[in-house]
Amino acid sequence: MSPLLVVMVIGVGAPCLLLLVMSFWQQESYDMAAGWGLGNYVKFFQTPFYQVLVLRSIGVALSVCALTVLMAYPVAYFVAFHVTRYRSLWLVLLTVPFWTSYLLRIFAWKVVLGYNGVINSGLVSLGVIDEPLSVLLYNPLAVTITLTHAWMPFVVLPIYVSLAKIPTELLASASDLGDGPVRRFLRVILPLSIPGVASGAMLVFIPTVGDYVAPMLVGGTSGSMIGTVIAAQFGAADNWPMGSAMSVISMLAVSLTAIAMQFGIMQVRSRAR
Repeated sequence: MSPLLVVMVIGVGAPCLLLLVMSFWQQESYDMAAGWGLGNYVKFFQTPFYQVLVLRSIGVALSVCALTVLMAYPVAYFVAFHVTRYRSLWLVLLTVPFWTSYLLRIFAWKVVLGYNGVINSGLVSLGVIDEPLSVLLYNPLAVTITLTHAWMPFVVLPIYVSLAKIPTELLASASDLGDGPVRRFLRVILPLSIPGVASGAMLVFIPTVGDYVAPMLVGGTSGSMIGTVIAAQFGAADNWPMGSAMSVISMLAVSLTAIAMQFGIMQVRSRAR
């Protein structure tokens, strides 16, 4: 484990430590002044816009988690229990979205949801609406849809692994003891698959909170998230200390939310037992 630990310290620990240290510095004109001060944190908490962005980012990420789990679970369940031949092919097909660029998938959704996109054109052709809808793009809903499509495979595979590991003897025993399909699912399958659900949810929640590409392309002003502003601080604004402080606050908010999610999932699993 030592080589892996060295890589983790250099590749993850050192940058996080640098962000923490830099968050106490100050930006003076075009130069960074090294020192210790809470000015960046005070500015963050005195600016309601930044707090709204953090809450919006967490809300969008939680929505994406819920949607991906609800959509991925039936797919994983079908592959685990109803596919007997060519199961490997099904698993390969689940990874097809990864074969294309993440950026191209976002642009594809921009075309689908656009003012003259596929959805609006179809609804106008069918006579459902008289003119294209402008609410499909450049809002948190568009960001949620785009991120849900992009990250759903990350949830399908962990859930599938948990379902595939369930011994068939347990399912047969539940049936012999009088459990029907619904009761067997609630008492046996769901509790044993919750670790996969938790893993998939974490794999989706953590990166989607800090995503800035999708909000920038399909979110617009009303769909901006904290990652977009952090990227701007390190880029156009050239204010690395402020960007570092915002990153630290975001990481703390994500960590606390992730702990709360894990606690909630554990409670659900204990009650399901």
